[in-house]
Amino acid sequence: MHSVRFTAETSSNGVLERDFTVGEVTGVLWSPVSGSDHAPVVLMGHGGGLHKKTPGLVARAHDTVTRWGFTVVAIDAPGHGDRPRTAEDEQARADIQQAVAAGEIDRFESVSVRYSTSLAERAVPEWQATLDALQELPEIGSEAPIGYGGGMSLGTAIGIPLTAVEPRITAAIFGGGFFAHRGLIEAARRITVPVQFLLPWDEEYVDRRSVLALFDAFASEDKTLLANPGTHRRMRWVGVDDGFLARRLGRAGTSSA
Repeated sequence: MHSVRFTAETSSNGVLERDFTVGEVTGVLWSPVSGSDHAPVVLMGHGGGLHKKTPGLVARAHDTVTRWGFTVVAIDAPGHGDRPRTAEDEQARADIQQAVAAGEIDRFESVSVRYSTSLAERAVPEWQATLDALQELPEIGSEAPIGYGGGMSLGTAIGIPLTAVEPRITAAIFGGGFFAHRGLIEAARRITVPVQFLLPWDEEYVDRRSVLALFDAFASEDKTLLANPGTHRRMRWVGVDDGFLARRLGRAGTSSA
């Protein structure tokens, strides 16, 4: 098993940020400067074509750390951020750009589903290996509750299959902006932990009925759907349950209720 190797460290506004690697995976860990041993851990995924330090993700991470005292971790998906791209990554990106430029929506969906499925197949074991390594750190350990803090599009296309197979994740937030294909629906049927799902109502290419079918597929008895107008790139979330993970995971130093 690979260990966590820290490569950089900074702090601001009470938040400690540490870049790390676990084998070939590049990631970042945010935690309170004051320390919060064995606090709940929130995994955050980034969107397609983005990376672990996308401004929106960083803002959510800092808010989670300062508001709840949690630890937050993000890693670059394969072929994203500081990770090298394979020939498959390059070809998929080119095919997606060409399909969008030509207005070929069916082709765009086909390529997007195939590529996001491939990314998830690679990323899920990487997330699990990262969790294994992080739990070896004394400040995290094996007892800290773990939640998935979502991310639109690719962050959820990876997060759903991860949550379906990873028993350490005990609550999850997912979001729209992707094609809800059969593989994701099958994975959703295996998820029984509490789920909050954020649905952009006006995605340009995604049929919202498929996303509603995905939400319906979650086996969780505790699940909530929140829909707001706009796309996942251009919308303001109103009515989000900001305390969802805090209640399910427990605040730092407490047990979940």
